[in-house]
Amino acid sequence: MIITISGLPGSGKSTVGRLLAKKLGYRFYSIGDLRGRWAMERGMTINDLNKLGEHEEWTDKKADEYQSKLGKLEDNFVIDSRLSFHFIPNSFKVFLAVDMATGAKRVFNDERLDEETGSPEELKKTLEDRIKSDDIRYKKLYGLDFKDKKHYDLIMDTTDLTPHQVADKIILAIKKKEGS
Repeated sequence: MIITISGLPGSGKSTVGRLLAKKLGYRFYSIGDLRGRWAMERGMTINDLNKLGEHEEWTDKKADEYQSKLGKLEDNFVIDSRLSFHFIPNSFKVFLAVDMATGAKRVFNDERLDEETGSPEELKKTLEDRIKSDDIRYKKLYGLDFKDKKHYDLIMDTTDLTPHQVADKIILAIKKKEGS
Protein backbone atom coordinates (compact mmCIF):
# COMPACT_ATOMS: atom_id res chain seq x y z
CA MET A 1 0.00 0.00 0.00
CA ILE A 2 1.09 3.54 -0.77
CA ILE A 3 -0.08 6.42 1.42
CA THR A 4 0.14 9.95 0.04
CA ILE A 5 -0.07 12.90 2.43
CA SER A 6 -0.88 16.38 1.20
CA GLY A 7 -1.89 19.40 3.19
CA LEU A 8 -1.19 22.89 4.40
CA PRO A 9 2.14 24.10 5.78
CA GLY A 10 2.49 23.16 9.43
CA SER A 11 -0.28 20.55 9.30
CA GLY A 12 2.21 17.80 10.12
CA LYS A 13 2.70 16.19 6.71
CA SER A 14 6.35 15.25 7.26
CA THR A 15 6.11 14.52 10.97
CA VAL A 16 3.01 12.36 10.57
CA GLY A 17 4.41 10.76 7.41
CA ARG A 18 7.60 9.68 9.17
CA LEU A 19 5.66 8.40 12.18
CA LEU A 20 3.15 6.55 10.00
CA ALA A 21 5.92 4.93 7.97
CA LYS A 22 7.64 3.81 11.17
CA LYS A 23 4.42 2.36 12.62
CA LEU A 24 3.72 0.45 9.39
CA GLY A 25 7.33 -0.57 8.66
CA TYR A 26 7.26 1.38 5.39
CA ARG A 27 9.78 3.68 3.72
CA PHE A 28 9.17 7.43 3.90
CA TYR A 29 9.71 10.03 1.19
CA SER A 30 9.28 13.80 1.42
CA ILE A 31 9.08 15.84 -1.74
CA GLY A 32 9.22 19.01 0.36
CA ASP A 33 12.54 17.88 1.83
CA LEU A 34 13.81 17.03 -1.66
CA ARG A 35 12.84 20.44 -3.06
CA GLY A 36 14.30 22.10 0.04
CA ARG A 37 17.66 20.43 -0.67
CA TRP A 38 17.50 21.61 -4.29
CA ALA A 39 16.85 25.17 -3.08
CA MET A 40 19.77 25.07 -0.61
CA GLU A 41 22.10 23.68 -3.28
CA ARG A 42 21.26 26.78 -5.33
CA GLY A 43 21.64 29.19 -2.39
CA MET A 44 17.88 29.79 -2.28
CA THR A 45 15.03 29.40 0.19
CA ILE A 46 12.11 27.14 -0.66
CA ASN A 47 10.01 30.27 -1.25
CA ASP A 48 12.64 31.52 -3.75
CA LEU A 49 12.49 28.16 -5.55
CA ASN A 50 8.69 28.31 -5.59
CA LYS A 51 8.73 31.83 -7.06
CA LEU A 52 11.21 30.65 -9.71
CA GLY A 53 8.84 27.76 -10.40
CA GLU A 54 6.08 30.19 -11.34
CA HIS A 55 8.17 30.83 -14.50
CA GLU A 56 10.44 27.78 -14.78
CA GLU A 57 8.59 24.47 -14.77
CA TRP A 58 11.63 22.29 -14.00
CA THR A 59 11.38 23.18 -10.31
CA ASP A 60 8.15 21.17 -10.07
CA LYS A 61 8.40 18.82 -13.04
CA LYS A 62 11.59 17.17 -11.77
CA ALA A 63 9.98 16.42 -8.38
CA ASP A 64 6.71 15.34 -9.98
CA GLU A 65 8.45 12.88 -12.30
CA TYR A 66 10.37 11.47 -9.33
CA GLN A 67 7.25 10.75 -7.29
CA SER A 68 5.36 9.40 -10.29
CA LYS A 69 8.24 6.95 -10.88
CA LEU A 70 8.23 5.95 -7.20
CA GLY A 71 4.53 5.14 -7.42
CA LYS A 72 5.14 2.83 -10.36
CA LEU A 73 8.27 1.08 -9.08
CA GLU A 74 7.74 0.73 -5.34
CA ASP A 75 5.06 -0.29 -2.87
CA ASN A 76 4.60 0.02 0.88
CA PHE A 77 5.73 3.57 1.44
CA VAL A 78 4.45 6.88 2.73
CA ILE A 79 5.12 10.09 0.81
CA ASP A 80 4.40 13.67 1.74
CA SER A 81 3.89 15.99 -1.18
CA ARG A 82 1.23 18.50 -2.10
CA LEU A 83 0.50 16.67 -5.39
CA SER A 84 1.33 13.04 -4.62
CA PHE A 85 -2.39 12.20 -4.77
CA HIS A 86 -2.25 13.15 -8.45
CA PHE A 87 1.01 11.46 -9.41
CA ILE A 88 0.35 8.27 -7.44
CA PRO A 89 -3.35 7.63 -8.11
CA ASN A 90 -3.25 4.07 -6.72
CA SER A 91 -2.62 5.38 -3.19
CA PHE A 92 -4.60 6.05 -0.04
CA LYS A 93 -4.83 9.84 -0.26
CA VAL A 94 -4.74 11.97 2.91
CA PHE A 95 -5.14 15.74 3.26
CA LEU A 96 -4.07 17.42 6.50
CA ALA A 97 -5.58 20.82 7.28
CA VAL A 98 -4.54 23.17 10.07
CA ASP A 99 -5.41 26.61 11.36
CA MET A 100 -2.76 28.82 9.73
CA ALA A 101 -1.74 30.48 13.02
CA THR A 102 -1.15 27.03 14.53
CA GLY A 103 0.65 25.86 11.39
CA ALA A 104 2.94 28.90 11.51
CA LYS A 105 3.79 28.25 15.17
CA ARG A 106 4.64 24.64 14.35
CA VAL A 107 6.88 25.58 11.42
CA PHE A 108 8.48 28.39 13.44
CA ASN A 109 9.38 25.92 16.21
CA ASP A 110 10.64 23.32 13.73
CA GLU A 111 14.42 23.05 13.99
CA ARG A 112 14.63 22.43 10.21
CA LEU A 113 13.33 25.96 9.67
CA ASP A 114 15.08 27.68 6.76
CA GLU A 115 13.13 30.93 6.89
CA GLU A 116 14.54 34.25 8.02
CA THR A 117 11.46 35.08 10.06
CA GLY A 118 11.34 36.80 13.44
CA SER A 119 8.01 35.51 14.74
CA PRO A 120 5.21 33.02 14.07
CA GLU A 121 3.01 35.94 12.99
CA GLU A 122 5.54 36.97 10.31
CA LEU A 123 5.93 33.35 9.25
CA LYS A 124 2.15 33.00 8.81
CA LYS A 125 2.31 35.57 5.99
CA THR A 126 5.27 33.71 4.43
CA LEU A 127 3.32 30.43 4.54
CA GLU A 128 0.25 32.06 3.02
CA ASP A 129 2.49 33.36 0.21
CA ARG A 130 3.84 29.82 -0.24
CA ILE A 131 0.31 28.47 -0.67
CA LYS A 132 -0.47 31.20 -3.23
CA SER A 133 2.67 30.29 -5.19
CA ASP A 134 1.74 26.60 -5.04
CA ASP A 135 -1.74 27.44 -6.33
CA ILE A 136 -0.30 29.42 -9.25
CA ARG A 137 2.16 26.70 -10.23
CA TYR A 138 -0.19 23.72 -9.85
CA LYS A 139 -3.03 25.38 -11.76
CA LYS A 140 -0.65 26.43 -14.53
CA LEU A 141 1.06 23.03 -14.83
CA TYR A 142 -1.79 20.61 -14.12
CA GLY A 143 -5.05 22.53 -13.74
CA LEU A 144 -5.20 21.34 -10.12
CA ASP A 145 -6.15 22.82 -6.77
CA PHE A 146 -4.40 20.67 -4.16
CA LYS A 147 -6.81 21.98 -1.50
CA ASP A 148 -9.88 20.58 -3.31
CA LYS A 149 -11.16 17.89 -0.94
CA LYS A 150 -12.53 15.74 -3.80
CA HIS A 151 -9.01 14.40 -4.38
CA TYR A 152 -8.70 12.66 -0.99
CA ASP A 153 -9.82 9.52 0.81
CA LEU A 154 -9.34 11.14 4.23
CA ILE A 155 -9.36 14.79 5.27
CA MET A 156 -8.28 15.67 8.78
CA ASP A 157 -7.84 18.92 10.71
CA THR A 158 -4.70 18.49 12.81
CA THR A 159 -4.94 21.79 14.70
CA ASP A 160 -5.76 20.15 18.04
CA LEU A 161 -4.22 16.72 17.45
CA THR A 162 -0.80 15.24 18.19
CA PRO A 163 1.15 13.54 15.39
CA HIS A 164 0.49 10.15 17.07
CA GLN A 165 -3.26 10.82 17.10
CA VAL A 166 -3.19 11.76 13.42
CA ALA A 167 -1.15 8.70 12.44
CA ASP A 168 -3.47 6.41 14.43
CA LYS A 169 -6.56 7.94 12.78
CA ILE A 170 -5.02 7.40 9.34
CA ILE A 171 -4.28 3.74 10.14
CA LEU A 172 -7.86 3.30 11.38
CA ALA A 173 -9.27 4.89 8.20
CA ILE A 174 -7.13 2.61 6.02
CA LYS A 175 -8.32 -0.48 7.93
CA LYS A 176 -11.93 0.68 7.54
CA LYS A 177 -11.46 1.18 3.79
CA GLU A 178 -9.77 -2.22 3.40
CA GLY A 179 -12.61 -3.86 5.32
CA SER A 180 -15.33 -2.36 3.13
